[in-house]
Amino acid sequence: MSKRRCSAKTKNTMKNLILFICLVASIPMVAQKKLKVVSTASMIYDMAVNISGDLVDNEMIVPIGGDPHKYEPKPSDAKLIADADQVFINGLTFEGWILKLIKNSGTSAAIDTVTTGIDPISHSKYADAYDPHAWMDVTLGIKYIDNIRDALITLDPDNREAYTNNHKAYKKKLLDLDAYIIKRVNEIPEENRVIITTHDAFAYYGRRYGIRLEALMGISTETDATSQDMVRVSKAIKQYNVPALFVESTINPKIVEQIAKDNNIAIGGELFTDSIGGPETEGNSYFNMMKHNTDTIVEALKGDKFSKTRFQAQSEKSNLPIYLGVAALLLLLLIPIIMKLNK
Repeated sequence: MSKRRCSAKTKNTMKNLILFICLVASIPMVAQKKLKVVSTASMIYDMAVNISGDLVDNEMIVPIGGDPHKYEPKPSDAKLIADADQVFINGLTFEGWILKLIKNSGTSAAIDTVTTGIDPISHSKYADAYDPHAWMDVTLGIKYIDNIRDALITLDPDNREAYTNNHKAYKKKLLDLDAYIIKRVNEIPEENRVIITTHDAFAYYGRRYGIRLEALMGISTETDATSQDMVRVSKAIKQYNVPALFVESTINPKIVEQIAKDNNIAIGGELFTDSIGGPETEGNSYFNMMKHNTDTIVEALKGDKFSKTRFQAQSEKSNLPIYLGVAALLLLLLIPIIMKLNK
């Protein structure tokens, strides 16, 4: 074969190779399926979103506004965990149902407890039982995001840099929040630094920020308040000259409202404890729930401002037809009198 023919053949081969490479490059790449991360509660979910950004699909089990203490898992929750690559749980008996759900799901997901490394507050009555509300101390919330970052890097090492950078920015934000809370709580007169709520969710908050807690119920909402609890709280109101009580977003407010009425004091506002708030609320993220709680507590305990709760707004809305009916009835009664006077 002549050199000229070999050269022509080589050129054709190269040309075809180039055309093939261009063709392959023009074909849209099939998007890699995102890893699925499931968190049990909304605070943990929000933290995971802040660390992962849009690199993974984040989902939660207990919906916003739900009570993880009392949550009853559904078959769809088992499928959610079965399909997950990573599951984040709070632990410390916060989600008493989670281990059974994980077992029944048959999942092969990595399971990480975000309170790992935290020295928990022991239960005052039961041995080997702990207060699960560690996120209420923002410095411990930072431990949560440390654990979330480490788990995501283990799960998805290719995106280590992104998770590390997101964590760094979020940690700075939470450190600023911690300093803000300390500054605001210092505005409250020391003798008035007492929070009275429905259940004992503020022990970590009180320990970190210097506020005493008196709650009707224990660390779980599964127990009911007793008459002794009500007497104890009423004594605390008088002893510490408490200016206001607080209701919680995930718990029926009736008992707290009754105690406030019996002791002739105000409801200071609504606090977010076991769930972040909905999109329309001031507590619609972990950061925002902690800031909102602090602002509400400080303003109420200073006696400067009592925030209207969602429950009060709903009550007023439901009573509106009654008010309008009474007003219409009074108008009907007054019309004959007015007409008679005008004759």
